[in-house]
Amino acid sequence: MTERSDMPGGAHKPVLLAEVLEALAPRDGAIYVDGTFGAGGYSRAILEAADCTVWGIDRDRQAVRRGRRLAERYPGRLHILEGRFGEMESLLNGRVTQPVDGIALDLGVSSMQLDEPERGFSFRFDGPLDMRMEGPHIEGRADAEAQDTRPSAAEVVNSLPEAELADIIYRFGEERRSRQVARAIVEARRDKAITRTGELAELVRGAVASGPRRGGAKAIDPATRTFQALRIYVNDELGELERGLEAAEALLAPGGRLAVVSFHSLEDRQVKHFLRERSGKTAGGSRHLPPAQADARSQPTFRLLFRGSRRAGEAECRDNPRARSAHLRAAERSAAPAQREARPS
Repeated sequence: MTERSDMPGGAHKPVLLAEVLEALAPRDGAIYVDGTFGAGGYSRAILEAADCTVWGIDRDRQAVRRGRRLAERYPGRLHILEGRFGEMESLLNGRVTQPVDGIALDLGVSSMQLDEPERGFSFRFDGPLDMRMEGPHIEGRADAEAQDTRPSAAEVVNSLPEAELADIIYRFGEERRSRQVARAIVEARRDKAITRTGELAELVRGAVASGPRRGGAKAIDPATRTFQALRIYVNDELGELERGLEAAEALLAPGGRLAVVSFHSLEDRQVKHFLRERSGKTAGGSRHLPPAQADARSQPTFRLLFRGSRRAGEAECRDNPRARSAHLRAAERSAAPAQREARPS
């Protein structure tokens, strides 16, 4: 979430690095998964902390290319895979033949993606309205079938009905003026398609500013919540998080550690609910399940490493403002079987 680097070794420290390392407790001979590789800050720190192996996963092709250059510094110890962390099991299948000892997830968009206008994530810079984490779809590429097939943010804002747009902006952005924002988008696109981040940001600011003001001098940019909502929707981030947490439960060895850093309330709430449920802190299960299945579900699959979440300290927040919203939650895997929900085939 917080790194920026164009060359191996040039990244700033990721958020809550010391706390993540403490939670994972890297040890010699162990296997770790960095499910959101980014600029490799967590992977590098894990590799430096112990003589271990790290598998880095990222859906962003630029991050994968950078990671493969970094892997040259850790021959045989750092391996980079292109894909989504929700696909960890299939990506590691045949490559890792034993349960893993630790998994780190750093959720959301990276600083690198935000700082590159051509990626279309940021309302601070004008660029094409894209927001796909894999990168924009490029016509004529030889590997076109492997490219992201989800619609871009531009396709979403120019095609969805007003009510559906409003629902996305409210649900994923928690924007109270979602209906006004959706109405402004639909009215504007009648004249011409909205294709630039700058255009959309100005539309949203106008719609939000027309309502009652909230917050003081430090209030966030009015476009923040709508851009967040579109990014989450375009990349199916909450669905990806659900799949990733279940994959981590299935992959971790007894005693293995899971550390998840989130940056907004929707993600943090989902991680909190999953870990509380899997650690037996909330009521779960169903009296309608067969006895054996109900008994398996009653066994906690995780033990919380600490109550609540860890937050960045004052010094880190001062050096990196993006750290202010970070939450770390961590847990240790038990020997109980995974409680993954059955999915329709």
